Amino acid sequence: MTQKIRVLIVDDSRMIRDVLTDILKEQSDIEVVGAAADAFQARDMIKELDPDVITLDVEMPKMNGLEFLDKLMRAKPMPVVMISAATERGSEVTFRALELGAVDFVTKPKLNEQTPDDYGDQIAEKIRAAKSARLKPPRRANPEDTVTNMQAVVPKRPVPRGIKTSDKLIAVGASTGGTEAIREFLLGMPQDCPGIVIVQHMPENFTRMFAERLNGLCQIEVKEAEHNDPIMPGHAYIAPGGKHLWVKRDEGQLLCKLSTEPPMNLHRPSVDFLFLSCAKFLGADAIGVIMTGMGKDGAKGMLEMKNKGAWNIAQDEASSVIFGMPREAIELDAVHEVAPLNKLRDKALARVGKKEAAR
Repeated sequence: MTQKIRVLIVDDSRMIRDVLTDILKEQSDIEVVGAAADAFQARDMIKELDPDVITLDVEMPKMNGLEFLDKLMRAKPMPVVMISAATERGSEVTFRALELGAVDFVTKPKLNEQTPDDYGDQIAEKIRAAKSARLKPPRRANPEDTVTNMQAVVPKRPVPRGIKTSDKLIAVGASTGGTEAIREFLLGMPQDCPGIVIVQHMPENFTRMFAERLNGLCQIEVKEAEHNDPIMPGHAYIAPGGKHLWVKRDEGQLLCKLSTEPPMNLHRPSVDFLFLSCAKFLGADAIGVIMTGMGKDGAKGMLEMKNKGAWNIAQDEASSVIFGMPREAIELDAVHEVAPLNKLRDKALARVGKKEAAR
């Protein structure tokens, strides 16, 4: 019999602890071994219970989730899934937690609203992914990464109307571990790179903050995609949570399109949804990049891109937090190259004759 995944819940709300415990009891392969009200209880329970995975609240008394996570990943690295409120403050702290080594996050259940039917499955999927994740060394804080400094960044010049859109396109798909992978991929992108469209599995209310964080760090413009956005060179467009992102050439212009069609591969936005549109409307003018993530989203779309002349690159196993999505694409023979995360950008730029910009 397969051993159950042992989970420790850490949250200052008794009601949230009870709700999460009840939800996870429904999963046959998961066992809640304890529930701690604060970081100090959690520290003692980790020593006593040795859980496989921890779910951790972002904001707690005595010691907040970030401080505890930082200490934990230094002393006893283990898989952590953050439980985050879908607010601007919650989003910002969650992204910092991912930088510190948390594997993934899930939005906190709202006690005054009915819990979605698939909420337990969402949490369970992230816990299973965390259990099998390849833990990465935490990225320490950079003074330039702070919220204050990001908000103080001088807005970049808006794109003049009527300008020609990108001829080539880099399409990126990622899931678990993807926020840090996408950050590294975009950081060295030169301002004359082709337009970039990105699907990162992420809930609503987090994608805008994710795009804003990246925009404050990168040389290129990064934004949450809007319907009919012209796809410009030197720009990256993040699929908004809850909507599919796809692309289309319309009277010679390359545009972002959004859709609320049903989820594909259980996801909306879906990587396959984006990749299939690249195959249909761009063919050899597209470059596909598939990164770390659990599941198979993106594999079939990437194969279709390859069949239509696109060049496809997959992140390798050693640099992936979860190798599921790249593996599925590789096994489907949808990939031309496999490379570590720190080489993906160079590989993509090489296909369009661009060199990496100075860091």
